[in-house]
Amino acid sequence: MASRLAARGFDLDIAAFQSLEAERKTVQTRTEELQARRNQLSKAIGQARGKGEDASALMAEANGIPAELATNEHRLADVQARMNAFLLAVPNLPHESVPAGRDAEANVEVRRVGTPRTFEFPVRDHVDVGTALGGLDFDTAVKIAGARFSLMKGPVARLHRALAQFMLDVHTAEHGYTEVYAPYIVNADSMRGTGQLPKFEQDLFKVPHNDGHMYLIPTAEVPVTNIVRDSIVPLDQLPLRFVCHTPCFRSEAGSYGRDTRGMIRQHQFDKVELVQIIHPDRSYAGLEELTGHAEAILQRLGLPYRVMTLCTGDMGFSAAKTYDIEVWLPGQDAYREISSCSNFEGYQARRMQARFRDDKGRPQTVHTLNGSGLAVGRTLVAVLENYQNADGSVTVPAALRGYMGGMERIAAA
Repeated sequence: MASRLAARGFDLDIAAFQSLEAERKTVQTRTEELQARRNQLSKAIGQARGKGEDASALMAEANGIPAELATNEHRLADVQARMNAFLLAVPNLPHESVPAGRDAEANVEVRRVGTPRTFEFPVRDHVDVGTALGGLDFDTAVKIAGARFSLMKGPVARLHRALAQFMLDVHTAEHGYTEVYAPYIVNADSMRGTGQLPKFEQDLFKVPHNDGHMYLIPTAEVPVTNIVRDSIVPLDQLPLRFVCHTPCFRSEAGSYGRDTRGMIRQHQFDKVELVQIIHPDRSYAGLEELTGHAEAILQRLGLPYRVMTLCTGDMGFSAAKTYDIEVWLPGQDAYREISSCSNFEGYQARRMQARFRDDKGRPQTVHTLNGSGLAVGRTLVAVLENYQNADGSVTVPAALRGYMGGMERIAAA
């Protein structure tokens, strides 16, 4: 276990774990001994009294147990809390098929689909394209909220909405997902369940609420996966497939200086999220399937992309294996991430106590998967850049025209 965690850059403190476990065993054993002795004494006192014998010595011993038991129960709760905090900070184990590596340089390309378009005019990025159309207004967004926000207007805003509706329709009608409308604000238990807490609290927007606080969701993965928290899903209902369109909120702590131009890295953005709750024996086949569902959107839109297997050092904290789908952006002359599709195996499910009963009726941990199908804002970026024309207009992809009232081209007013 330690060597597999080391492959993803995590140094498991084995000595600290062993110390905590030894302390837990010692305290728990003594607590159980005291509980057993208390029961024995209670029975012995009753028997002595029934026989008319002197039970004072037994009672004296029994009277001393509650204080020590209370102390040990408090110590046990404390060491269990420290053990839980220790384990919550340990990332998931990488699947054996994940390539070893320290960073994105070691990610492995799986496939490329589509050929980037050759332009006969100087290519502009989405900021210049969208601004010239009167559809992107970053200056006003800064005035309203600050940096890393965007304001969309007119046909560009409609195109953004069309993309989300198109994705939802494909995933529900063709890929078998059930559409979900979920809360945008969740409690700490939900964040812990999917692995955002405690490690990534600085990346979240925290909202004061009554005497505590809640969190704006960083992705629909959080509320949707937590549907099965503290549940036992009937075997015949697996797999569960959910799709959810939500705004996502991220503080982007530590990312300043990166992707400051345009819509690539925002505090608020929309995503259509795919979630599967699946039998462990099917989870890796499910990951391939889910990734294919996300790819289908790019294929329908005619956007070139590639699929990358993330290495051990570049995977997310909770993932056992991740594919990144990267779309071609001619304005950056590069492929950029538009979806991450991950298998978390039982990692999230253990945190959430999400289970199913096997064919023998025994509770077992489900596996959880999710992936963007797709990030709506980044898909808009890709459409604006890949479908731009020399006169500044943007051709509407054929798959979206029914959602755009038949509009075939967006041009400046």
